[in-house]
Amino acid sequence: MRTLFEFEAPNVWTALSGSDKPIVLYGMGNGADKVLDELEKRNIKAAGVMASDDFCRYQEYRGFTVRKQSDFEEQFDDFMIALCFGSSLPDVTAHIRHVAEQHRLLIPNIPVAGENLMTDTFIAAHRQEIEQAYSLLADEASQIVFKGALDFYYTGELKYLNAIESDKDEVFEKILRLKDERYLDLGAYRGDTVDEFLRYTDGYESITAVEPNPKNYQKLCEHIADLENTTALHAGIADRVGTMTISKKAGRMPVLGDTNGVEIPVTTVDQIDCSPTYIKIDIEGMEHQMLSGAVRTLRTMKPKLNLAAYHRTEDFFSLILRLHEIDPDYRIYLRKHPYIPCWDLNIYAV
Repeated sequence: MRTLFEFEAPNVWTALSGSDKPIVLYGMGNGADKVLDELEKRNIKAAGVMASDDFCRYQEYRGFTVRKQSDFEEQFDDFMIALCFGSSLPDVTAHIRHVAEQHRLLIPNIPVAGENLMTDTFIAAHRQEIEQAYSLLADEASQIVFKGALDFYYTGELKYLNAIESDKDEVFEKILRLKDERYLDLGAYRGDTVDEFLRYTDGYESITAVEPNPKNYQKLCEHIADLENTTALHAGIADRVGTMTISKKAGRMPVLGDTNGVEIPVTTVDQIDCSPTYIKIDIEGMEHQMLSGAVRTLRTMKPKLNLAAYHRTEDFFSLILRLHEIDPDYRIYLRKHPYIPCWDLNIYAV
């Protein structure tokens, strides 16, 4: 059995740098921008950008004409693909896996938040923390997920995601075991995780749904309007009370600190008057600040936690360590649900 830091393939950036095949980026937008920027830093030349047939309009993007996979297959004998977008949609993920059967496909680790990449230098700097977090996990399944996530971040190989994915039924039925909860939903978006909560419980005492983006907040209010004992709160979650700016885009991942954005109130979990027994946290890289602003609640209430651990490269180990520091009595689990790349990687604590 391989040890935690034994990898079966080279680092993804080493593999891209040493490729003897042309490198084609699959996808456009923010993810592709970040990958292209990193390739340029490393003097790695991209040969082109492709889109799925339904999205290809031969548009211009970053100096490239976006083309179909078949166009590149006519141009090159073979090529390497760097995937630059994410999806949980079954038809999209199935197509990605089909593409990976035709050409070597790597998924560079570009975090949603922060600048850290999973390189040898990063591992050397955080080796002890990674080992400690691994040792704190409550079951063997969590350790398998942890090792698989580390393998994926380091190599960019899709097979490691395939090996660690599981659906959410096991988590809700065997770990969280929701009952008559006082549910605090941090990053409620437009109500989808409220719906998820309701699917896994026969009843509840209260729901408090928090969303920072103004447009999403309006949709959230409309979505939960008919639910009893349910409150919506327009705010960001941090380690302080005050304000911050976020982008005006109405996506799930608003950019924090956008100077051209909209100012919103921020608060802490300890300041929210709902005495939660179950908290879901998916707040786009602010999870560490959230924990720092929830110390009193976690220590006195010890709510069940559903905590996103994928926005920053270090989240899957550093959040475990921070949670253990706050309350060492928590039993901490790690699960990865269907999504490409390593998104929907969550810490569950009870």
